[in-house]
Amino acid sequence: MGEVLATLATGLWHWDTATELVTVDSEAARLLGLPAVGTTLTEAQARSRLHPVDWNEIISVVGLAVAERTLAEVRVRIMDEHGRVIRVVRSRSKPSYDKERQAFQLIGTLQEVTEPTPGTPAGRSAVTGDWRRSREAFLLDAGRALAEARSTAEVLRVAAGLSMPGFSPDGLAVFGVEGDRLTIVGLYGYQPGDGDPFSAMPLDTDHPAAEVIRTGRAVYLSSPADYKTRYPVMWQLVEGFGRQSWAFLPLTVAGRTMGAWMASFAYPVAFTPDERSVLTTVARMLAQALSRAGAQETERALTDGLQRSMLPTLGPQIPGMTVAARYVPTGGGLQVGGDWYDMIPLPNGRFALAIGDVQGHDVRAAGLMGQLRIALRAYASEGHRPDAVLSRASRFLHGMADGDPESPDLRFATCLYVEADPVTGILDIARAGHPDPAIRMADGTVLTRPTAGGLPLGIDPDADYPTTRITLEPGETMLICTDGLIETGGHDLDSGWQRIRTILEDHKGDLEELADALVQGVHGPSSHYTTGPLADRREDDIAVMLLCRPGEDGGLDHTLAPAPTVRRTLLSVAQAEPERVAVARQHLRELLHDWPSQDQVDSAVLLLSEMLTNVLVHTDADALMQAEVRGEPGGRRMRVEVTDTSDDLPHKRRPGEMASSGRGLVLIELLAHSWGVDPRGEGKSIWFELYEDA
Repeated sequence: MGEVLATLATGLWHWDTATELVTVDSEAARLLGLPAVGTTLTEAQARSRLHPVDWNEIISVVGLAVAERTLAEVRVRIMDEHGRVIRVVRSRSKPSYDKERQAFQLIGTLQEVTEPTPGTPAGRSAVTGDWRRSREAFLLDAGRALAEARSTAEVLRVAAGLSMPGFSPDGLAVFGVEGDRLTIVGLYGYQPGDGDPFSAMPLDTDHPAAEVIRTGRAVYLSSPADYKTRYPVMWQLVEGFGRQSWAFLPLTVAGRTMGAWMASFAYPVAFTPDERSVLTTVARMLAQALSRAGAQETERALTDGLQRSMLPTLGPQIPGMTVAARYVPTGGGLQVGGDWYDMIPLPNGRFALAIGDVQGHDVRAAGLMGQLRIALRAYASEGHRPDAVLSRASRFLHGMADGDPESPDLRFATCLYVEADPVTGILDIARAGHPDPAIRMADGTVLTRPTAGGLPLGIDPDADYPTTRITLEPGETMLICTDGLIETGGHDLDSGWQRIRTILEDHKGDLEELADALVQGVHGPSSHYTTGPLADRREDDIAVMLLCRPGEDGGLDHTLAPAPTVRRTLLSVAQAEPERVAVARQHLRELLHDWPSQDQVDSAVLLLSEMLTNVLVHTDADALMQAEVRGEPGGRRMRVEVTDTSDDLPHKRRPGEMASSGRGLVLIELLAHSWGVDPRGEGKSIWFELYEDA
């Protein structure tokens, strides 16, 4: 087939955009100005043989042909090494798109054509088909790019990058109106300061842009002589820019002219009807894009201001503790949502941290959030304990639906409320359907802190919210957050929490940097923020609070304190909560996250489970688990102790093969390096130890 085409002076070529390679036969190579030998070129090498404007037309025509499932046909000027046109060829190809590879495959032909004299009937007839197809492809791409622009600056960047078929401006300006003055919204292709003489001009000035805005009609200036004749005063200001042709078009939306668009050219342009048609269409699309972007920016500013007014700014740091917070609304629709946080001074000299999430991501959710935050602050300022604060807040939210549980306006909210004593580090926590807090120890070990909780606020006005007390040790940091931080990105609570844990364990900076790292680690950096740099495209709202207690050396959270020689944790397991045995096992694994022997970790978890189960089955008392790791890495000692208030001491038995119990102490004796049972004044404790270097 190649020989037949060569006889017809037609070259064959193949282009694969995935590999970015163009393969040509000998005739196609000759037409491209290369030796008449079949070869493979890179896209850059092939592009260097074509006129730059024609290359852009090829891309546009191919995209249009794929969309319409037609042949891609375009006239191309071939250039030599010195940038001179040596011939004009017609390219015909059948493009296809590979969805898996996300690439175009094109097989086509090249054939030299005789270029008719421009302006003659033959010339106009020859180029009409290619011009119209190129114009349609260009307008399709331009419309898509402008429709996707989300801000005024992005619209202007897209407009500056448009390459019009057959004629491309090298200078662009967008003029706007403020009162009775002309302003410059954007300027491209000029030096900084070039637009200063034209900014803040009165609308009655004898300037093309001002005339366009006054009359709503376009102005085309094909030569410097035209400009000088029509606008002699302004010509003195623009003469030095060296342009040869200008087009000024109105930017009109809904019948109102909102500005003017200028396209200037470094070469003469006749502004034929086809060229004016393209310019007019681009001006209409540009006006729509600018109007849409301006409305979105106004909307974002309004909702951002609303959200900021509802959220607190953290006041002066609390003596003995440091607080950092971050908030990011959802990126869908209005950037306003129902997550919130607050820090509240209390009458007893302590302070409270509150974080919550109102159902929904709309303006109503934001309004309820603001009302609920104010109610919580009022109840806390009255001096109520955490359980009473949440109980009153739940009744308040439930009452906002007029007591009708079937009301479509009924909303609920999750909340975590912490009352903190800066002197002792004691934290009293009440929880309403919210994720548990987490503690980052001074050496980077991260433990979740299971806390007792009740229903989300607003569901049951008589719900109870039990309080859990923990102590924040020197050098430790508590994290509380909404589920948006955990679950964004398609994660569930487990996988999302593992991602957060990694960030907490690896971070080496101060508290503010840690707050940024948590959000940026999930979403990437952004300029949209409330109290620090955050991200602005969300699947769900995010609220984060960090509370740090300084290390004993007086250093705050600026850097990690030296790794302590002791780390410990406490956890209670009540008779009515046997499911917390599994929580205790997980808690011990988290404490031993860097223990080198997995067999010893498994043994410790097994023995802890036996000890807790023994208390729940054989006594009527609750169990308290205390675990600690002491010493330097390589020679550490693990000690696990379970305490209860029963005076009945465990006894080692010898169960038969079919016995269902009685093996607890046997296992401890076999697996532990040391163990014991210690009577207390009231009750007893059983403990075991494992050694890292054993």
